[in-house]
Amino acid sequence: MKITEPPRTPGQRKRELLDRLEREVDIWVATADREGLPCLVALWFVWDGEHVWLSTRLTNPTGRNLREGGRARLAFGDTWDVVLVDGEVETFTLEEVPEAAARSFQAKTGWDPGRDSASYAYFRVRPVAVQAWREVHELPRRHLMRDGVWVV
Repeated sequence: MKITEPPRTPGQRKRELLDRLEREVDIWVATADREGLPCLVALWFVWDGEHVWLSTRLTNPTGRNLREGGRARLAFGDTWDVVLVDGEVETFTLEEVPEAAARSFQAKTGWDPGRDSASYAYFRVRPVAVQAWREVHELPRRHLMRDGVWVV
């Protein structure tokens, strides 16, 4: 594969990242259990402008890892347009989830986890680090957020 496009500016990459957070429906969610056993699944999500909201069962490995570990790495599916979001996770039961978050999730995905099973919960991921790049020439300026603060 050849690099044919000039590198995007960090500002352009941030704009494209925010656009993807609005329009994409699925995101890869990577977690690990207490022993470090990794788990990687694709989940529907919604972006509220500050957080990524996910929903899955509290009883499956991803739900347990999100709840117990309090951390996740999120990624979009393209390997030629990489986005990695490291975040801190807060768990909300169906009764605790803010109504606006639940409504937004249902509006975007067409699915209401609360009507599916009582074992579902919502997980709010607060980004603390964000990287985005295409090909090797964008690697040196791939960090768009560090310590929860946008650097661009």
